Amino acid sequence: MSGGYWAEFLTIMVAHALAVASPGPDFALVLRQSLAHGRRTAIWSSIGIGCGLSVHITYCILGLGLFLKNSAGALATVKYLGAAYLLYVGVQALRARPRQSDVDVGRGLSPTLTEPVGHKARPTNPTNGAAWTTGFLVNVLNPKAALFFISLFPLAVSVTTPKLVQAGYGVWMTLSTMAWFSFVSVVFTRDEIRRRFLRHGHWIDRALGVVFIGFAVSLVLAKLK
Repeated sequence: MSGGYWAEFLTIMVAHALAVASPGPDFALVLRQSLAHGRRTAIWSSIGIGCGLSVHITYCILGLGLFLKNSAGALATVKYLGAAYLLYVGVQALRARPRQSDVDVGRGLSPTLTEPVGHKARPTNPTNGAAWTTGFLVNVLNPKAALFFISLFPLAVSVTTPKLVQAGYGVWMTLSTMAWFSFVSVVFTRDEIRRRFLRHGHWIDRALGVVFIGFAVSLVLAKLK
């Protein structure tokens, strides 16, 4: 990679790091998945978020980002679909009820050791595929994420930069996004941290539901152009 490409890469790396670390729907989702469903679910959602981000990067590299930016109809469609999905996630979180497993973990006990013999626990955690899909949709239907990359690439990447090099930038941003949110997943699923949160787990879930609904409302009201 030549010096010019390294300068581009550094610009992209810093801009992306600041964007991915800022609080938003992706972070709120990973936090909720970590506290409500545990590490496996949160990490699969993190991978989904990274895959959603790769979609934004791909159409920017292919030059389709300009079409989306200049098409009011296309951008509005993404905007309202994203708001609807965030609203759905928020309502689901608001409907959270106290779970026996939350109480058991809050007491420092293993749910499998405290349930009566022969009692079959109801599954509460989504499948890996469902967790991935949730992360993917939250990111790919976020028009603010789309506009970030639509704005970033023309400013930071030269039109003469080979597509292969641009794809390398995209791979870095995708993998670093997955790594960051996986790290967040690990932090918030540490036993001592999760135990404290789960004492009031359903209230935290409901609070995050309000946050998601707030994101949905702000997205509907936002002027994206």
